[in-house]
Order: sequence, then structure tokens, then C-alpha cells
Amino acid sequence: MNDQSAALAATAFVDADHPAIRTFAAEAIGTLSDDREKAVALYYAVRDGFRYDPYAIDLSDRGMQASTVLANGRSWCVPKAALLAAVCRATGIPARLGFADVKNHLSTERLRETMQTDVYYWHGYTAILIDGVWRKATPAFNIELCTKLSLKPLEFDGREDSIYHPFDLVGNRHMEYVNFRGEFDDLPIAALRRDFAKHYPRLIGLDRAADFTADVEAEAAASRG
Repeated sequence: MNDQSAALAATAFVDADHPAIRTFAAEAIGTLSDDREKAVALYYAVRDGFRYDPYAIDLSDRGMQASTVLANGRSWCVPKAALLAAVCRATGIPARLGFADVKNHLSTERLRETMQTDVYYWHGYTAILIDGVWRKATPAFNIELCTKLSLKPLEFDGREDSIYHPFDLVGNRHMEYVNFRGEFDDLPIAALRRDFAKHYPRLIGLDRAADFTADVEAEAAASRG
């Protein structure tokens, strides 16, 4: 396959041929025909239709599939990026998975205790081919989370990259990119699992039944006195 056809194909994790993916994509774009407008509509459908939840990390094959995000209604950055790539491909727009290592200042005591670091390896975003240019789109943080936590929502217009802001709305540090790993036609699952096992050996003990948003809200309220 050439690069563009590879970025249109259904894969094990970017399962763009899944019936639920196709249905969701078709409903999100409605009667739109312009690729940029379709990509923007799909971005917001994924960003806000599925709650960001880093407590939901599941590195199994099924846990990392785009269609699993649809089934669960919540996920973390990598599967949400896979979902955006899948719905783009389902509507004929080439898309890839992009990765970066970031210092994440939006965390909780529970997550810090598990991760033992503020560096998030293999943070996921989606690269979308629009008008001949690959644009970065980051659909992780849903609008409700941003509103509750005074974060500036990431907007996407299909003309500029959409990546995390360095500060939140009140001037606190939010996200710092320390390394871009590149963009891939499918999830490099072996490398991701290897690095998670190396850097986050306590991840298996993370309480996935806990509420991430509630934890962040509670800690923010406590810090205000």
C-alpha cells in the first residue's frame, strides 16, 4: 500500500470497518461533503461524545480498539485517538495515530501514586490528511471536563494543529511536550506495552472503578482551602 491507502485501511486497532464505527461516523457527518468540514465534525463527536478517563487504561487487544470506546462511552487518549482515526477512515479521510511523550500536570493523587511520574509516555493524538496537509488533532479532553477544571478546550478547525495548551485558564501548568514519537498507520502496541511495563509497573493496581473527574475536582477544592 502507498501511504494514503494505508491511512485509509481498517486495522486491528483502528477498526474502521466495524459496523458501529461506520454508523457513528455517518451520523456525525450527516450531509456534509467537504473533507475538512467532515473531519471537524468527527473531531467534536469523538472529543465530547466520550469521557476522558485515564483510570480506564486497558492494554488488551480489545481494550485498545476504537470500537471499544464506542461500547464503553469513555476512554483515555490513545483509544480516543484511534476512534477519531477510525471514523475518519470510515468516511474516506486518511488518518494516522500520532504519539508524543508529555509532562501532564492534570493528574490525581491516585494516578500519581500508580504512575510514579508526571511523564505520560505514548500520549496519543490523531493525524488527519486535509487539503494535502497532515493536521494534528487531540480529542482526549471532553468539554465537560475542561469546563469543570478550568482548562482551555482544544478546538480543531482542520486548518491548524490542535495540541495541548501549556497552561490552563488560571495560569497553572497544564501540558508540556517533551518528545514526538511520530505517526503510524496502526497502533504500535508492542512498543507501547513494553514502555508501559517499564515506566508504569504499578499500573495493574489502578482502581478502574474510581471516578477520575471526581478525584480531580476534590483535589482542586482541597487546594483552594
